[in-house]
Amino acid sequence: FVGLANYVTLLGDDAFWNAWRHTMVFTFVSTLLETILGLGMALLLFEPFIGRSIVRAAMLVPWAMPTVVTSKMFGWLFDGQYGLINYLLRSTGIIDENVNWLGSVEHALGTIIIADVWKTTPFMALLLLAGLQTVPNSLTEAARMDGAKAWQTFWFVRLPLLVPTLLIAGMFRALDAFRVFDLVYVLTGGGPADSTETLSTLSYKVLFSTLQFGYGSALSTAMFITETIIAVGFGIFIVRQLRRQ
Repeated sequence: FVGLANYVTLLGDDAFWNAWRHTMVFTFVSTLLETILGLGMALLLFEPFIGRSIVRAAMLVPWAMPTVVTSKMFGWLFDGQYGLINYLLRSTGIIDENVNWLGSVEHALGTIIIADVWKTTPFMALLLLAGLQTVPNSLTEAARMDGAKAWQTFWFVRLPLLVPTLLIAGMFRALDAFRVFDLVYVLTGGGPADSTETLSTLSYKVLFSTLQFGYGSALSTAMFITETIIAVGFGIFIVRQLRRQ
């Protein structure tokens, strides 16, 4: 029995804090981008147009794909030598030479975030589309009759009523993004130079590669505590918003 020795070691472990920072950055940036893009998609798919049902179904294809398949696909797209992204950027003159997207410390985490945003934005759009369905049409029609433009109708009518849905969807997505593992593990394995190491990949390596079960369990507990803090923070905002309404 070692008491709290593993947690004391954890607080002074640079590898843990490095992985914690990467996880928080990934969670914040991916959740923010997915919420903004998902809201735009939801607003577009909420309006009636020919073929809307087909577009709604097609929108879910990225989200329905297994994460490992998405990871391999983006690994090919962002390949440093033969990837399609480098080819397109060179063809348009944006870059002069190939960029090692997944092999450089500067670009690896951003590339993983792009892959996650592509895959999970449809999930956010679906949740926000459901929230838009709950906004009474009488309110939007009244706003239009009073001369409100489309932007004013969204900002003063739809958005205030959609805030609880936005917070709930953001909480679900943030908690899911915080435990990211397969996307990082397949694309970079936590590299290069631990620049994409997350708490999930670090816990996996400590538990199953070095067989430090005690310290690995402490890492997992730290993940749980952080996720609890995130959930409580979102919960406070959600309760406050609901009370205002």
